Amino acid sequence: MDKVLPFSLFTDHDVYLFREGKHFRLYDKFGAHTIEHDGVKGSYFAVWAPNAEEVSVIGTFNNWNSESHKLLPRWDGSGIWEGFIAHIAWGNLYKYAIRSNRDVLLEKGDPFALAWEQNVQAASVVSTTWFDWKDREWMRKRKKNNSLKSPISVYEMHLASWMRGTTDPERFFSYREIAERLVPYLREMNFTHVEFMPVMEYPYDPSWGYQVTGFYAATSRFGSPQDLMYLINELHRHEIGIILDWVPSHFPGDANGLHYFDGTYLYEHEDPRKGFHPEWKSHIFNYGRPEVRSFLISNAMFWLDRYHADGLRVDAVTSMLHLDYARNEGEWEPNAEGGNVNLEALKFLQDFNTAVYKGFPDVMTIAEESSDFPMLTKPVHDGGVGFGMKWMMGWMHDTLKYFKEDPLFRKYEHNKITFSSMYVYNENYMMPLSHDEVVHGKSSLIYKMPGDEWQKFANLRALYTYMYTHPGAKLLFMGGEFGQTGEWNFTRSLDWHLLEHSVHKGLQEYVKELNRLYRTETSLYENQFDRSGFEWVEANDDNNSVFVYLRKGSAENDMTMIVLNLTPRVFDYKIGVDEGTNWEVILNSDDKKFGGSGVFPEILDEEDDEWMYRPNSLVLRLPPLAGVVLKQKK
Repeated sequence: MDKVLPFSLFTDHDVYLFREGKHFRLYDKFGAHTIEHDGVKGSYFAVWAPNAEEVSVIGTFNNWNSESHKLLPRWDGSGIWEGFIAHIAWGNLYKYAIRSNRDVLLEKGDPFALAWEQNVQAASVVSTTWFDWKDREWMRKRKKNNSLKSPISVYEMHLASWMRGTTDPERFFSYREIAERLVPYLREMNFTHVEFMPVMEYPYDPSWGYQVTGFYAATSRFGSPQDLMYLINELHRHEIGIILDWVPSHFPGDANGLHYFDGTYLYEHEDPRKGFHPEWKSHIFNYGRPEVRSFLISNAMFWLDRYHADGLRVDAVTSMLHLDYARNEGEWEPNAEGGNVNLEALKFLQDFNTAVYKGFPDVMTIAEESSDFPMLTKPVHDGGVGFGMKWMMGWMHDTLKYFKEDPLFRKYEHNKITFSSMYVYNENYMMPLSHDEVVHGKSSLIYKMPGDEWQKFANLRALYTYMYTHPGAKLLFMGGEFGQTGEWNFTRSLDWHLLEHSVHKGLQEYVKELNRLYRTETSLYENQFDRSGFEWVEANDDNNSVFVYLRKGSAENDMTMIVLNLTPRVFDYKIGVDEGTNWEVILNSDDKKFGGSGVFPEILDEEDDEWMYRPNSLVLRLPPLAGVVLKQKK
């Protein structure tokens, strides 16, 4: 009996779509699939290696012998090698031995493997994504929970360093152990979503997961595919959405991965001006190759389909869209129109967003994009790129620059706070205070703030007040919620012991309260992506470093007023208000329970005289370095 039997899961239409770049469920076809063939149980294997001389499956079952189980090339010129091997079941280790057209034997992991080993060998594992999901109620309500008219407050986290083993600080918690701790924590903190830095298999811990080898495999550092599904299922059962970081921008030159896969530049560009990333020393996907587009878009659909992800945050979009990204003159080649836009990458991103929103209309795609590339969150049919949201990098840079200033000199940076209102509605923005801001010598958020300990915490509470009351969705990296003092270190747990100190506990309580306020006050989220949801009352008082603005819901009188005093002075401040309004304080960042000094923002006087171009006024006592939220009484 032949060791590899002819068998195929591909139809002619599958192959046609794959070669056109329009097959978006390749994970149903490629990879290792346990099946029964002619009454015998085993596994079907399929891999794309169009320039190979021969391809075989090697593994523990044949002593890694490349001559033993040779796959059969399809007759149609698709470059697909396939076949059935008896008695290979879940748990078997395997790789592809690929003999190039230059007679070089390569050993490669399966690009579609569902699991990989955690060692130098990094073999693929025959596995399954079967799981008994119990999140039907969440999936039914997901459209509302992911709506741009709903509160979206995201906790960004790195699974390996959020929390480590309680007795062994070097031990990773498993996905299930993380679920036990993370779900109740996010519930207590009132976050609506959690975002995981990449969970796709990666070989090098210092890459944080952004150098992926196993695009279809949940990293086995923390357990099996089913263990990750259990974590996501538990999050959903407790009404918490899950966003996954996704990296279609580049991949490492790891010997087991996609680089030089069949002895040629198959997944990447051969021309280093397009195919090599000088900043990350990695390889850039060839978006002009239809089979590569099918691979990547299928990968996005895989995580939404098999893992019930509620959104994908797409990493490094700026580097994808710009041919001259991180390159000097002469190191890049203009496009056919003479510009610097990677037209193939642009078309890929448009195809990706179109496919995702057609297949999963209730999820979100989010671009990490730091340039002013136009129409990033506009529909593809209107000429846009089609993302649901993009990170508001300009807001983040301006805000941190402002808050780093000594309050004495903030009047010279006043426009850093007001400028975002000029462009906030150009796109659908998510406001990130992400992992990138607390590494590589940038210091933690709390130590970016000036002054003594009291002032640092007061400043950070005021910053968070501004963030949570500004239009747009919110994202906060783990540790920021309680004032992690050290920079983020991927090799160890967050410093949870800091919560033994009242200032850190108070900050955590404040973030919890901000999340609650954001989720319950419709004026803060209903129109967060609409111009009608925001209005300046006082934007120009640079001398006092005071800002006053309104947030508005859909109902006529649904309104909150936010007052920021970004100096350490306590003083009485006159604010213009509309006739017939009646205000009360609902949040004060200077409250003692949050670690503040306890100055209450009392409304001292209400007058009929015109002020700030409004018919009436009130006088409010402003606490030092504080944000105050007022609401119109019903």
